[in-house]
Amino acid sequence: MRLLSWNIHKGIGGRDRRYSLQRVIDCIEAENPDLICLQEVDRLVRRSQYDDQPRLLAQYFRCHSVFQPTVHVGDGTYGNLLLSRWPIESRHRITLRHHSRKPRGAQLIVIDSPEGLLHVVHTHLGLTDRERHSQMDRLLGHMLFRSADNLSTVIVGDLNDWRDTLATATLAASGFTQVTTPVSKFRSFPAWLAIGSLDKVFARGKVDVRHARIVKTSLSKTASDHLPLVVDFHLR
Repeated sequence: MRLLSWNIHKGIGGRDRRYSLQRVIDCIEAENPDLICLQEVDRLVRRSQYDDQPRLLAQYFRCHSVFQPTVHVGDGTYGNLLLSRWPIESRHRITLRHHSRKPRGAQLIVIDSPEGLLHVVHTHLGLTDRERHSQMDRLLGHMLFRSADNLSTVIVGDLNDWRDTLATATLAASGFTQVTTPVSKFRSFPAWLAIGSLDKVFARGKVDVRHARIVKTSLSKTASDHLPLVVDFHLR
């Protein structure tokens, strides 16, 4: 099974500032993922030509989809989008907003994969260390997260954890192992000259990771300000 996570920056290139959802689609299609976790996905926003990106992406990849709007922009929104080749058993959306800072959220999705049920927690965390740790504590303690404790779980997304402190704190204590390590091999931001390891995956349970990598192609370096992250795994 293959999972792709990517902050697509609303489909706007990090360097040329040109909007092109097709570049994002082409990058994803080249990797042929079964599960797609995208952050900063626009819906009906002027900067992205008022495209309904969640609908367009779901239609193109012919996937089950769950969109979580987190930030209002004019009359539109942007947020987190999960696409799955396989049926979705359950779906929840929780807020992770920290005081007056930008709204953040997490999707808690149970996927009915050919190898069994998989709990996918998809999120985009805040910009400060204190904010991120508070958000992760809230996520791991949430009743909807704990109700799936018996399932194999992956936590995935743009965690903005450039200092890599979440791995050795709350997540390790909760039994999660960092997939995206060493961080020197998972630098994803900025796309054109990646120095920060912001996009991460953590796993718990019967998740057998075969390979993980950052996608470094000429197209991925121009389509967004982040590079995509791909993980190949099985459920034991």
